[in-house]
Amino acid sequence: MSGFLAMGGYAAYVWPAYAVFVLVLAADFLAPVLRRRRLLRELRARLARQTRRSRPPETSDVR
Repeated sequence: MSGFLAMGGYAAYVWPAYAVFVLVLAADFLAPVLRRRRLLRELRARLARQTRRSRPPETSDVR
């Protein structure tokens, strides 16, 4: 097992390359998820603003 982990003396180059690959893969997976969340949040806020703007002013019904 130690021979495999040493990668024939090239472990200092191979394992960081694997680490960078995994980080890029994770970023590639997470970026669209985070972007979708942000866009949905912005759309909800825009819809709420439009709804408040188009609603007629409420009158107080004091009797």
